[in-house]
This record gives sequence, structure tokens and C-alpha cells, in this order.
Amino acid sequence: MLNNVCIITACVSSAVAFLYLVKRTTAEPSREKSNEFTGAVVAVIGTTYAVLLAFMLGGVWSMFREAEANVEQEASAAINIYRIAAQIKTPEADQIQEICRSYAQNVVNREFPALEERGQMSVEGSQMINQLWRLLEQSKVRSENDSIALNQMMEELRGLTEHRRLRAMQGREGLPGILWAVLIAGGVITVAASCFFGVPQFRFHLLEVLVLSFLISLVLVAIADIDRPYQGPVRVAPDGFRYAIRTMSNEPGP
Repeated sequence: MLNNVCIITACVSSAVAFLYLVKRTTAEPSREKSNEFTGAVVAVIGTTYAVLLAFMLGGVWSMFREAEANVEQEASAAINIYRIAAQIKTPEADQIQEICRSYAQNVVNREFPALEERGQMSVEGSQMINQLWRLLEQSKVRSENDSIALNQMMEELRGLTEHRRLRAMQGREGLPGILWAVLIAGGVITVAASCFFGVPQFRFHLLEVLVLSFLISLVLVAIADIDRPYQGPVRVAPDGFRYAIRTMSNEPGP
């Protein structure tokens, strides 16, 4: 949070400093004469940049929500495997349940902290997924109900594997550098262009530049915070897996 405040303060201060520089190096009457041209240019630049900002902010927020939903679905798949295993009568059922418990605990205690620090998943989680696949392949059903339950577990395990891969991918991804260059350059150009208006009352011009630079820097900081769903001040929490641990331990939920 402190870093964000410092970034916004630096951006606003730079905009104000540039406005004072423009005021000292150019005559007010000459800028007033070009207000019509400057206004047309700023309108085009501002509209284009506003669309770009809205698209980027909406895009990263959509990705963040998808990451949240993916974690919940992954946790639900682990719970479903655990519950279905309780219904079948095979030697592997108890092992499957124990691995599901260990998997949920590993995600909360190791994988989410690792994603936050390094953007990487743990090897143990992949090993547990492989163990579940081997146990399901080795399971010998004794009734039609066991066969149906085994098929259901395989479907849930496919979902668990897929959601895990998505979580690994989302932990590595972020806006590419070229897009950040476009966002930052667009913000600088938009604020700088607004400084070339000729305004008789300087305090009104100063207020305009202050508000514009503050708003743009605030949106850029928001995009940066949401860009990586498992790192930064705004990140996905493993609440679904905490609920899974309580469910598998027969603890009452919230």
C-alpha cells in the first residue's frame, strides 16, 4: 500500500512540475490562441487512452475473477473425490482420502506461499495427483455401484488436474512489457498534452492536471495490483482449500 501511495505521489508531482515548466517556458497568450487545436488533440488522445485503460483494467479484473473461480473449482474437485472414495469398497479408498487431505493441506501451507513469493507450484502437489491416478487405475471394482463411483472419481480427477494446470499458468502470467510500455507512455502523453492549454486562471489549470494525473496513476496502480492474481496486495486466497480441509476433517464449516 505504501509503495502505491509513493508511486501516485511521484506521478502527480511530476505532472505538476511539468505544468510549471510549460508555464515558465511558453507565453500564456500563445497557448490561449492554440486552445482549439490543443483541445482537439487532447480529446483524441484522451478518448483513445481512456478506452485502452478501461480495456486493460477490465481484462485484468476478469482474469483475477477467473483465477478465484478456478481455485474454488479445484478445491471442490478434491472434496468430491474424497466423498466419492468414502462410498466405494476397495483397498485403495482410504489411501485416496488421505491423499486428498494431504493435497489440500499442501496447497494452503506450501503452494500458495510459493506462488506469492516465486510464482511457482510445488512438486509435491504434482506427485499427489500422479498417485491418485495410479490408485484409480489399480482399483478393482466389486459391484456396479463401485464402477459408477470409480468413473465419477476419474471425472473429478480430470477436473482437478486441469484446474491445477490453470492455476500454475495463472501464477506465471501477467501483462507483457510492451503493454505496460503502452500504458505508461499513453499516460505521460495524455497528462503532458493537457498541460499545453492556455488557461487565464492558473489554479484551475493546476487542479485539472492534478485530478487527471491522480486518476490515471490510480488506475495504473490498480492494474498492477490485480495483474498477477497470486502476488501483490490484491491476490486470490486459498479459502476454498481451507474449507476442503475442514470438510475432510469433519469440522463444522463457517
